Amino acid sequence: MTAKKWIQQHPNLWEFIKFNVLSNCATITNFVVMWICTGFVFRGLRTRPFRFLMFNYTTPESLMLCGFLSFLTATAAAQSVNFIVQRNLVFKSNAQFAGAVSKYILLAIVLVLISAALPGYSQTCFIRWGIPAALAPTLANIVNILVQVVISYPTMKFWVMPKGKKADAIS
Repeated sequence: MTAKKWIQQHPNLWEFIKFNVLSNCATITNFVVMWICTGFVFRGLRTRPFRFLMFNYTTPESLMLCGFLSFLTATAAAQSVNFIVQRNLVFKSNAQFAGAVSKYILLAIVLVLISAALPGYSQTCFIRWGIPAALAPTLANIVNILVQVVISYPTMKFWVMPKGKKADAIS
């Protein structure tokens, strides 16, 4: 069986594969921005605790305010890249751009909130489990990315970037 025939027989599976493969553009963006921010941009904030609502960056393992700002910045940059890639290359959505952007911004806010809150807890857990502190932010980022995929694929496919109908601003 040729690849083209397999793709025709399994369009939904092929779409999910493309979603995950092309999400690597956002993943690479996420890691690069996170490493730049924790290593350079926000490095001076590693000793400044940060706690607000669900955000708990108060332990050295969490990288404190440096960790919060780094994960927030990395997730926001990755989501911007992801919108463009997924809309144009995976879903090939014909949804109106303004409507898709509005919905995607709402999705991105949810993802950013989760991704900014989760590492404050996951990094501490990883270190308590014996993972080296230098590796904990990378593992926390992997957890964030997995959570984002589980939430974002069905949301983008069926609500943000549906095929075959024009999307409203927030319907």
